[in-house]
Amino acid sequence: AISNYSKLFFADGKSLVVAKLLSWFEKKLGGVHFVRPHRGHLVNMRYIKACDNFTGGELVLINNERLSISRRKKVDFKKAIYQYYGQDLQ
Repeated sequence: AISNYSKLFFADGKSLVVAKLLSWFEKKLGGVHFVRPHRGHLVNMRYIKACDNFTGGELVLINNERLSISRRKKVDFKKAIYQYYGQDLQ
């Protein structure tokens, strides 16, 4: 999220800035494949590589980028991981 804009990142390495809030994308894409670990991020769970220590609240994407998991969203994020993968990531 960038104020009233969202920056989208694609698997081919390209990015795009659009004039939509993350909440709009969350409503349209929400459900099984997308999770919002922090107010500034909406993540496709297919691209999560690992979750480092839920008490620390950090996840690692397949491109090795690290994103924080907010304390407020940690429980919902953990439930989404269990639902999607059937277990925790290592």
